[in-house]
Formats: sequence, C-alpha cells, structure tokens
Amino acid sequence: MPLSTRWVDLPARVLMCLLFLISGFGKVSAVAAIQAYMAAHGLPGFLIWPAAALELVGGLLLLIGLGTRPLALVLAGWCLLTALVFHTDFADQNQMINFFKNMTMAGGFLILARDGAPGFSLDGWLASRNDQP
Repeated sequence: MPLSTRWVDLPARVLMCLLFLISGFGKVSAVAAIQAYMAAHGLPGFLIWPAAALELVGGLLLLIGLGTRPLALVLAGWCLLTALVFHTDFADQNQMINFFKNMTMAGGFLILARDGAPGFSLDGWLASRNDQP
C-alpha cells in the first residue's frame, strides 16, 4: 500500500464520519424538533430512532474502519435517500446546498466502497493479520 494511502485514509474517514456523528447526536438531543421536521416531510416520528442509530453506529464504524465497504454502500444509500426526502426544495438555497452535499457524500462513499479502508483501520489491521503465515 502506498504511504500516501495510509496517511489520507484516516483523515478522509474522520471528515466523513463527523457529519453522521453530529447528526446522530443532534437527533437524540432534540427528539421533538426532529420528529416534527420528519412529520412535515410525511414520515412517522418513531423513525428518528433507527435514523439516529444508523448515523451514530455508522459514524463510529466509519471512524474505526470496520466493515468499511458494505458500510460505505449503506451510507451512500442513506445520503441519497435523505437528499431525495428532505432536500428537494431547490427554491431554498440551503436545501439545494444540502441536496448537493448529500450527493457529494454519496459519491465519496461509493469510492470508499470500491477501495475500502486499508490505512489505519480495523479492516486494514485484520487484513494484515490474515496475510501473515
């Protein structure tokens, strides 16, 4: 593995996981407000709990680099889904920015699904252990 991969992989995952960790904590710290936002978009409020769990657990797994390829596919799908459900009012510039932010994150996750997390990750550590005789 090139040295540059080792040093780029972890900071990239840290930057990508921050959105999910902050969003997940935001959901559990402002339940009523988030449930009202979800209801305004036609979704039942109880979905806050699986959404928060996905964001918190997904963010942590991304941070430590465990199960990165399948996780990246799930998070890419999550970014696409949330963009299409919550951020389609393009008359609102903030919504348009959030839509394209989600699309960009989905693209990054698809690259991560292809490449995995070889540097400074549990996936990389487990792979190196399996390669030893």
